[in-house]
Amino acid sequence: MIDLYTWSTPNGRKISIMLEELGLKYTVKPINIIKDEQFSDSFLKISPNNKIPAIIDHDNNTTLMESGAILLYLANKYKKFLPNNIDDRNKCIEWLFFQAASQGPMLGQAHHFLKFNKGKSEYAENRYKKEAERLYEVMDKRLSVSDYLGGNEYSIADISSWPWVARYKWHQVEIEKYKNICRWYKKISKRRGVLRGYDVPSNGEKIPQI
Repeated sequence: MIDLYTWSTPNGRKISIMLEELGLKYTVKPINIIKDEQFSDSFLKISPNNKIPAIIDHDNNTTLMESGAILLYLANKYKKFLPNNIDDRNKCIEWLFFQAASQGPMLGQAHHFLKFNKGKSEYAENRYKKEAERLYEVMDKRLSVSDYLGGNEYSIADISSWPWVARYKWHQVEIEKYKNICRWYKKISKRRGVLRGYDVPSNGEKIPQI
């Protein structure tokens, strides 16, 4: 059994979607980041960086923070959503790290300035809007030559990036301009694991449609 410490953010949704895709039983432990519950002493013991998501795998008493590390752990443990072929595997990990190092942090800044702090810094708004558009272009180009980000198989690279694209309105991105992303996004949106894992913890949120 796995305990999932999470909230309704793109990073949190990565793991609930992965657990649903794997068909695993898990217990949701909501950490309300709006109420600063992530800074509690009890959560600090589980996630030293005070960030969601985090898991405790009671099968082997493993505790992990950081969504990318959790995805890799689950993919390796259950031998799913991470290619066996070394070249395909490396490509998948490459795009997983693209999400962790570029897409997530930069789109997070776009959220901060374009949605939550509109009008406080014109420079920051312009900077992160342009960077959001650039990252969408990078993804769209990749998806013009492969069905999914990691290759022609659905993988943890897609599970990692898709929840961030689901907030395309927050990025003020004209999603229709990115035809390959739209095709990819719509296809993934219909997956049973994505449908079940999106609204975790349950707040009544629905997947944005294109």
